[in-house]
Amino acid sequence: MNRTPRRPDDRIIGWHPVQEALDAGKELARVLLQRDAKDDRTKLLVKVLRERRIPIQRVPRERLDRITKKNHQGIVAFSSPIAFMDLEEMVQQGFESGKRVFLVVLDGVTDVGNLGAIARSAECFGATGLVLQDHHAAPVNEDAIKTSSGSLLRLPVSRVPDITKALSYLGKCGLERIGLSEKAELDIAECESTDASCLVLGDEERGISTAAWAQCDVHATINMQGNTGSLNVSVAAGIGLHRLLG
Repeated sequence: MNRTPRRPDDRIIGWHPVQEALDAGKELARVLLQRDAKDDRTKLLVKVLRERRIPIQRVPRERLDRITKKNHQGIVAFSSPIAFMDLEEMVQQGFESGKRVFLVVLDGVTDVGNLGAIARSAECFGATGLVLQDHHAAPVNEDAIKTSSGSLLRLPVSRVPDITKALSYLGKCGLERIGLSEKAELDIAECESTDASCLVLGDEERGISTAAWAQCDVHATINMQGNTGSLNVSVAAGIGLHRLLG
């Protein structure tokens, strides 16, 4: 009789286990906190999580009850299958390699499948890193790893609290920031990436935020002939990466 293999349990349940994981320096994908918890212990934990750029979600107790039947004490964390890299370290490592630096920056992509597909294309075309927002974004979990065909295990990934500030930093480091959107007029086929640049992609519904768009040095689009107004973000990423790195 065939059985579906059990997925590894990435849940860390309860205050003591979560604190132990943090003390041990374990990478956490996200932490779910009971919405109405406002005691000093919770405030201190939130401060630590923000300092470590670990995403926090405030959820009703009922959601935690659905995740586990154990005594969760109002907190459930999820371990991360990858180790994240500081953005500063990613950029420095890229320049020190002596090769072209090319990052892919995702401004709020929320679908795990899209995240995995973009990571796969990024790694295949030779991008040197992936930059993600630490909130309102798809989690780097086992599903994302699977969709990426393992690319997320090989591609350096940075998690930042503010994409706009990250883009500002990348600009100061000398990276050309190329925003891709159907709202632009310049065909990406006419763009050439420099020795240090990044491709910026927005979320599935609204695209690149106004603030992040303003940080971009180049505003590019993918010219299309059909009547459909836009491409799926992972498809657009693949085309953009091929144009710039292929």
